[in-house]
Amino acid sequence: MEKLEHIGIAVKNLKESNELFARLLGNAHYKIEEVPSEGVRTSFFELNGVKIELLEATNENSPIAKFIEKRGEGIHHLAFEVGDIKKSIQSYTDNGFLLLNTEPKPGADHKLIAFMHPKSANGVLVELCQEKR
Repeated sequence: MEKLEHIGIAVKNLKESNELFARLLGNAHYKIEEVPSEGVRTSFFELNGVKIELLEATNENSPIAKFIEKRGEGIHHLAFEVGDIKKSIQSYTDNGFLLLNTEPKPGADHKLIAFMHPKSANGVLVELCQEKR
């Protein structure tokens, strides 16, 4: 892992949460993006080189909708930048970590992503991400 890339926060209402986080952080979001394959609409903020990604479900079957139903709004995942996502997936798998994705998939913010099961990281959902090349 090279660095903390972003913190993902599940929210019920993206518009209201954008307004809240703009007041909290002192700056506006810089991007809204929809990822249909994940059933999510995202909004990104940046603060001193760390991004905060707000995630709103676009349908009731999305992972975010299920997360909010089970746990409520709040921190959903920590995302770490990796240099080579395919090698990282293999390396973590070889070292006994359970990955939810055996192949990278398209994510928001021009990234390829893969998730590590929370059982492998003390209950924290970890996202590996790499800039698309």
